[in-house]
Amino acid sequence: MSEPTTVLIVDDEELVRMGLCAVVDAQPDLRVVGQGADGAEVLPLVARLRPDVVLMDVRMPAIDGIQACRHLLARTDRPPRVLVITTFENDEYVYAALRAGASGFVLKRARPAQLADAIRVVARGDSLLFPAAIRRLAGAYAGGRGATRLADARLTGRELDVLRRMAAGRSNAEIAADLFLGVETVKTHVGNVLAKLGARDRTQAVIAAYESGLVSPAG
Repeated sequence: MSEPTTVLIVDDEELVRMGLCAVVDAQPDLRVVGQGADGAEVLPLVARLRPDVVLMDVRMPAIDGIQACRHLLARTDRPPRVLVITTFENDEYVYAALRAGASGFVLKRARPAQLADAIRVVARGDSLLFPAAIRRLAGAYAGGRGATRLADARLTGRELDVLRRMAAGRSNAEIAADLFLGVETVKTHVGNVLAKLGARDRTQAVIAAYESGLVSPAG
């Protein structure tokens, strides 16, 4: 049996932390390894516990989830994946956290099974969380900031085709079927897209696609 995915939970409300811990530890393939009450605790906890995923509130009093994501990526070798939790789906803080390096988000009202699945998806890094919700956030907050980044990446025509379908939330298998390619070929293209964009995962690549205008949040 493989080792469980380890999770660090960070939220300033103790009752919320307790509930999240109960949900995560009820899953045989997930395990809580620590808790924190503010983003200021994230770096030392990650350094000591080396979790696979940080499940973190986006709004906290001292250092919020946005700053904590930035610190993790800037100051940590092989940083864990970050899944932010939020009360409101259409929140500028959530979009800022995704731009700062979070791999996805989940609502605090999500069902336990949805939360567990979101952690698994982020841990794998091979799928995009809630593309429709990210599309709405991009439409509200993107502001065309990524055009230069995409131009500098010099993606090939095929890589642009793949990126468009990634932005639509298509899996590698679905992209392969759309483009009449093998799944392994699609995986290679996805890897090239991430490398050229300097994106840590699919979520970061998709944000670049929206911000560049390659993909319209409205369609």
